[in-house]
Amino acid sequence: MSPLPSPRAERLGGPPSIPALVRTRVRAAIRRPSRLTPEEAQARTLLLRLCSLLLQYPDTELTAARPMLTATVEALPPSPAAEDLADFTAWLTGEETDDLERHYVEMFDLRRKSSLYLTYYLHGDTRRRGMALLTLNQRYKAAGWDIDGGELPDHLPVVLEFAALAGPGGGEAPLRQHRRGLELIHRALADADSPYRHVLAALLTLLPPPTEADRAAVAQLVAEGPPNEEVGLDPYGTYGEGEFAPPGTFVPPMAAPPTRVPPADPTTSRMEGTR
Repeated sequence: MSPLPSPRAERLGGPPSIPALVRTRVRAAIRRPSRLTPEEAQARTLLLRLCSLLLQYPDTELTAARPMLTATVEALPPSPAAEDLADFTAWLTGEETDDLERHYVEMFDLRRKSSLYLTYYLHGDTRRRGMALLTLNQRYKAAGWDIDGGELPDHLPVVLEFAALAGPGGGEAPLRQHRRGLELIHRALADADSPYRHVLAALLTLLPPPTEADRAAVAQLVAEGPPNEEVGLDPYGTYGEGEFAPPGTFVPPMAAPPTRVPPADPTTSRMEGTR
């Protein structure tokens, strides 16, 4: 997934003209996303899209867009999320590209507790994760959105882009489902004193407040880690026709057919399932 594809850059285009929203209206929008005014919906969509962009790999294309991203953040209505994103873009602007790339790899590729692949926190190294990825991919297709195959469907920037495109109801459902994982990522980034913690903090302001059960589950994840099956599974489940992805490789799952047709030969089907 390209960090800043041209169509996406065109959609941002520059600082948007968003009417100023008083803090109470923003807070009300966070509590009742289904009742957003057009202006509030526009601001919320922009916040989600900014979080998606800022959590992508900071290659030369993305870093070249830093002035535009900073100006867009500065034009946001006042809110805690806008403050967090302003803190992040201030850091982003002041760093060299090589340093940004190294920090990104250290935070998101080398640390399991701050990985951006959300289904890992819910399903861990279990067979259920492959099915969760397929289900998420089917949600995208049902909404008329087909990801380009460059990333897994649970990669947080992909999930955020879908939320921005599809809206606060079904579009944000995957974010709500994986709220505990998002809390864990934020905690891990805060513990590492990473500026990316500001992006996660901004995102969390858009979700319902955590419950006591959420807090307890996050504490358990911190102490024990995600679920695990000692069956030699790759952490990212099964893909293709029953094959496991090679270690260290992310392979998008194949799209499920629209209808399930029983195989003509049950023996053949069982043999294929063992591959």
